[in-house]
Amino acid sequence: MAITGAQKSRVCATAVWVGAVCCLAGAAPAALAANVGGTAAGSGGSTAPATAHPRSAVPVVRISSVTCVPSVHCSGNAHQVSVHGTLLLVGAGLKAGMDVVFPRWPGARISRVGPSSHLRQSAAGLVVEVPKAAHSGRIMVMINSTRHTGSVGPITIFNHALHPPPPPPDPVADPPASGTPFESQGMWIWYVSKSDQGSVPLIAAQAHAAGVSTLYIKSSDGSSNYWSQFSPQLVAELHANGLKVCAWQYVYGTEPVGEAALGAEAAADGAECLVIDAESEYEGRYAAAQIYINELRAKVGPAYPIGLASFPYVSYHPSEPYSVFLGPGGAQYDLPQMYWKDIGQSVDTVFANTYIGNRIYGRPIYPLGQTYGSVTPTELLRFREESVLYGAPGISFWDWQEASAADWSTLAEPLAPLAEVTPNSEYPDLASGAKGDEVLWMQEHLAAAVPAQETTGTFSALTKANVEAFQTAHAIVPTGVVEAATWAALLALPPVAVNWTGSGPSGA
Repeated sequence: MAITGAQKSRVCATAVWVGAVCCLAGAAPAALAANVGGTAAGSGGSTAPATAHPRSAVPVVRISSVTCVPSVHCSGNAHQVSVHGTLLLVGAGLKAGMDVVFPRWPGARISRVGPSSHLRQSAAGLVVEVPKAAHSGRIMVMINSTRHTGSVGPITIFNHALHPPPPPPDPVADPPASGTPFESQGMWIWYVSKSDQGSVPLIAAQAHAAGVSTLYIKSSDGSSNYWSQFSPQLVAELHANGLKVCAWQYVYGTEPVGEAALGAEAAADGAECLVIDAESEYEGRYAAAQIYINELRAKVGPAYPIGLASFPYVSYHPSEPYSVFLGPGGAQYDLPQMYWKDIGQSVDTVFANTYIGNRIYGRPIYPLGQTYGSVTPTELLRFREESVLYGAPGISFWDWQEASAADWSTLAEPLAPLAEVTPNSEYPDLASGAKGDEVLWMQEHLAAAVPAQETTGTFSALTKANVEAFQTAHAIVPTGVVEAATWAALLALPPVAVNWTGSGPSGA
């Protein structure tokens, strides 16, 4: 009998049609034709069973994982990637040439018309480059023009380069020393004539008795006043008596070229190292500091040992160009003037505050203490002991002509461990509104990761936003405050070069 339209609807409500024949689930077309007595419409006799065309199986296509690659261009979070960065997709049925679709705006619902890029085969596997118009959110792969995989994510996309988090730094240790005269106990000489009457044999005897092996002798003042006391003859005599000799010059910044020439003259006269004594006169003179350093290095060479002796509390002197004097090509050694008696604080406090401010510049610290101002033997001994506790490669004291007999005796005393003191390992916390050289140094490193970052010395709203983005990229909680973990990640990057003119940054 012929099946009616109504019967077709009932019979095939849950069946599949093959041509003009409906197939119940699991039933072959021929069996169905026999059940309904089907014949070709208008025919008077039986016909051959209809030929079946089984439905093709749909291949499974899915994404099982998405990872930023290569690791050197990624943060510590596998789902964070830069624009034009690369994502590695792993799953079933994925093929080169398929489109990976990204959100049109941050967090937007993913659709097949969003920004996309083709999967391509690489040595690592199937990868996709993040298109410029892509935004953070979930992603999916288009199988064809109408079908797609399920979405995965969210993927966070940044407009700046990402870097893996650096290994945690040693909170106390500074870069290794290099065997220069700085790695010893030293004494500073202002006037040779007022130090044991200028007698080299007496000076040598006193130095050896106190365990002093390096002398820091004044060689010049300003740009034209070279002191005759620093001569090749004096250096040769002190060397003959088993002492090392370094020169130190007081600089002002008004004529940096001349100052550099006098520093180089001391090196030519036999100084084994040179120390720059730059204090309040150099505040706000970034261009002069850069000229001085460039001129000096051109004359003495890139490896000649140079130290900086300046104020110990960096935050108290926001316009002092520490970042130039201690920056790339500058002084390799940091000798902060840690005169606890003058500052009016304990030895412990001076050490803690000095190291907090100075360790960000990445130069080994050689504490410069005092033997003037009626310091007590207890204070002087504690200064020496804390230098060892903080891992200082060497120390020195200002100055010879004002040191008492008790001071000299204390310098010779053996040192005992300070078990009750824990070295301070903090970094300066910087936040919105902060100004000065610490902020500037931070910005110079931040600009290596965020090229749009300006080096102004002022912690602006834009700087805060860039810090937050940097923190997120390095798996650090994005607080916008530069603390120890953020400092460690920033200082792993080289600072950008700055060509200073005039007084320097507006915020310093």
